[in-house]
Amino acid sequence: MNIIIIEDEFRAARSLQNLLLELRPGSVILGVYDSIEKSVEALASQEPDLVFMDIQLSDGLSFEIFRQVPITCPVVFCTAFDQYMLEAFKSQGVDYLLKPFSKDDLTKALKKVDELRQFFSKITVPQLESILQKINQPQPAGKTSFLVFKNQKYKAIPTESIAYFYIHNELTHLVTFEKEQFLMSQSLGQIAEQVSEKQFFRINRQYLINFKAFKEMEHYFQRKIIIKLTIETAEKLLINKEKTHSFFNWLENR
Repeated sequence: MNIIIIEDEFRAARSLQNLLLELRPGSVILGVYDSIEKSVEALASQEPDLVFMDIQLSDGLSFEIFRQVPITCPVVFCTAFDQYMLEAFKSQGVDYLLKPFSKDDLTKALKKVDELRQFFSKITVPQLESILQKINQPQPAGKTSFLVFKNQKYKAIPTESIAYFYIHNELTHLVTFEKEQFLMSQSLGQIAEQVSEKQFFRINRQYLINFKAFKEMEHYFQRKIIIKLTIETAEKLLINKEKTHSFFNWLENR
């Protein structure tokens, strides 16, 4: 594997280089670059299989590199700052390592790169064409309302008025932006299949949230993300690291 390291801290670059050669002895480090200018020149003339990239470089943010030269290989971002995560995944980012990261963190990042490469190597041209056709097809808008029953009355709740669905005591509940709650007869999985995937995201086994209810997010322990909604929830809304990438894509692609 041919690797380029973009890092302006000498010790960090040397440490990363040593770890990579320890974990992947057959790898070749094509170069270590400490600025946007040098990185652009290198990527214009070389085709690495993988890039490790710091974000804050001596002459600016490394996202500028993507604007000046095409990068077609996976990129693992390594940084001490967490506020760039969304923009990193909008680029070629396949992982986001917060400094100081461990040998185990790097091992997992390399494993993720391998899995992505294996997945795409198995896709044939007809399969790829089929995937692209499905992506380009208009997506169904999803269910527009849900019929609920409360206080001996039936009521239709517009889907756009629903902040989130959640499970409590093995029962599914609907919560509106007006903080009304209704018990549902369907399972959370059944509801997830009925609503628009663009509008609702199942962040974990207990919660299915509306994009309109999303307020902010921040890092939590063990590389999880904690989500905060405009409507308070009884529990902390946590996304594990395996689902973080798809959640960022969901936030961005609308």
